Amino acid sequence: MSEIIDAVERMFREKGEGRVEMPPKPGIHPRPDAFIHAMPAYIPSLRSAGMKWVSGYPQNQARGLPYISGLIILNDPETGLPTCVMDCTWITAMRTGAATAVAAKYLASKDSTTAGILACGVQGRANLEALACVLPLREVKAFDIVPKAAEAFAREMGQKLGVEIAVVCEPSEAVRGSDVVVTSGPILKHPRPVIEAGWLKEGGFASLVDFDSYWQGPALAATDRLATDDRQQMAYYRSAGYFQSTPEPYPDLGKIVAGKQPGRQSDRERTMAINLGLALDDVATAPLVVSAAREKGLGMELPL
Repeated sequence: MSEIIDAVERMFREKGEGRVEMPPKPGIHPRPDAFIHAMPAYIPSLRSAGMKWVSGYPQNQARGLPYISGLIILNDPETGLPTCVMDCTWITAMRTGAATAVAAKYLASKDSTTAGILACGVQGRANLEALACVLPLREVKAFDIVPKAAEAFAREMGQKLGVEIAVVCEPSEAVRGSDVVVTSGPILKHPRPVIEAGWLKEGGFASLVDFDSYWQGPALAATDRLATDDRQQMAYYRSAGYFQSTPEPYPDLGKIVAGKQPGRQSDRERTMAINLGLALDDVATAPLVVSAAREKGLGMELPL
């Protein structure tokens, strides 16, 4: 995870300097609250070009299928020939957690020791693991609408990270008093948010992995500093019906990482990051996987 955080942070710096290429991701929506997106990107400094073809189907969990699935294809920037085809599920989880960690480095209090995780699935795990790489976390409060999921999360992640994790019964218990908060449920176009204004403590930081699905409009409006990983993509989502109660963010995370815009400015600020998930995240992370696979002799060579 620490290697992926470093790669994603470097990518954001390159993005902030305007040295990447990433068109807005087009998508189709075969079912309500489901999506299939094409996500191309190019990072010249990493010599990494490729695309993720990814789907998100919230109802899959009831079928015993993953919410997120898809493929990543990398191409040689010199010839355009494909160099690797791989599953995207693990990479998507890890790079999303890494993006939260990068945002926390610049927007959270450096001495954050308590975290609240709302939705204890794949993203809850990856985001907590990533936050533990950049913050001195000691206590975690875990909430999930399925209590057994929160209990399994507490056992697994408590042992993995060596932190104390308490399962709580209400969303407010996970948010109130936490230095950092992550909401990581399904992304919903018409959510019924439960987090109210005043729950996020003064000086707290929140990462909204599920867009605004958990957060009421007044809670979002109470934020002193709201960042996003890409303003253009947020504008696109807003035009598509998302973020109707969400304030406009100030310049994106790349500008903050590149030092062109300020991050946290005081201990009292309430800060938020709404990272929408960028193709650049995937194209920064995927080469690490390819390199490791080649070193270990994994994968299959296919003729072109």
